[in-house]
Amino acid sequence: MMVLYVDTKTENKNVPTTYSRTNPFRASVLNNRNLNGAGSSKETRHIELSLKGSGLSYGPGDCLGILPENDPALVDAVLEEMKWDPNEAITINKQGETLTLKKALLTHFEITLLNKKIVQQAAAFSDSETLQSLVHPENVDELKNYLEGRDFLDLLREFGPWKATAQELLGLLRKMPPRLYSIASSMNAHPDEVHLTIGAVRYTAHGRDRKGVCSVQCAERTEVGDRLPVFIQKNKHFHLPDSPETDIIMVGPGTGIAPFRSFIEERVATGATGRSWLFFGDQHAASDFLYEDELTAYQEAGSLTKVDAAFSRDTEQKVYVQHKMLENSKELYEWLKNGAYFYVCGDKQYMAKDVHETLITIVEKEGKMSREDAEAYVTAMQKEDKRYLRDVY
Repeated sequence: MMVLYVDTKTENKNVPTTYSRTNPFRASVLNNRNLNGAGSSKETRHIELSLKGSGLSYGPGDCLGILPENDPALVDAVLEEMKWDPNEAITINKQGETLTLKKALLTHFEITLLNKKIVQQAAAFSDSETLQSLVHPENVDELKNYLEGRDFLDLLREFGPWKATAQELLGLLRKMPPRLYSIASSMNAHPDEVHLTIGAVRYTAHGRDRKGVCSVQCAERTEVGDRLPVFIQKNKHFHLPDSPETDIIMVGPGTGIAPFRSFIEERVATGATGRSWLFFGDQHAASDFLYEDELTAYQEAGSLTKVDAAFSRDTEQKVYVQHKMLENSKELYEWLKNGAYFYVCGDKQYMAKDVHETLITIVEKEGKMSREDAEAYVTAMQKEDKRYLRDVY
């Protein structure tokens, strides 16, 4: 079972509590299931949380913040490596608040990521020649390479023995930041609930298995009835059109589908008449078509106009969402000319760039424009018309 966040504040029952990033609401888990089928290399969790009694509200496009906890096995490995007393009192902030060492490692400090500052400051507590060389100004590229895929435990193991107390070494670490997830539900469709679509992050680096802090907490250590500390993060730059008659085009591979599930539910709940078109992509149709049954039902009911899905591992030639856009370039451009909003959610580094370039190519081809004019058209959609919106990470 996960170690649960405990709010130690004493509340005045006569004063309404405002829940926020600094005072999160402990939301009860109503549902937690794997969306991927047998044989998938992925694990994508659909999680439903109760907001009953919180007073929290959200709109389509907003995010939910979760204050996560570190993997207890990783925390135990740090304690074992350093032979630290888990019950030692540790000061965690300038206000002098204290937690036990184990609780501080579980709930307060970010221990799965390193940065340049942490390693540079740690060098003062070690006689390791390798570490001293690593932080030398001449070796900035070497340090950058070292940081990639390593964590606090790697640092402790590789450059000891350490001439520092637990308090001094933990003082190098930053406070655990919340994790933000695009909300995958409409409050009009699910009053007092919020749904998430979270892909469990697991990989191997430098001889050790690594896990995403929050995603694997949700996948492995969060059960129905448990509580998660959450808050709403508004997203003013990613929202449905003001007019319910406006068409929308949504491009969301993998967990990028999350806000578009919210968009579709909201439009159904509010009786919007504008057309909607979803481009979805993943690896295999049989095991990775997230929310397929729901999407099919929406299509059959006429609530979702079109779905074009791309599955990159089902054919010899890899097919992605941008390829599906090109296949439908004429119709897609017609939608844009008629004022459709264009949305992208998902991977910033590769997918969003490819989709952006493809969008320009479609405008160039179907609008019979020069590349320069097509780029200007797409830029105007983003900056002037505010109808090309991205939620990328």
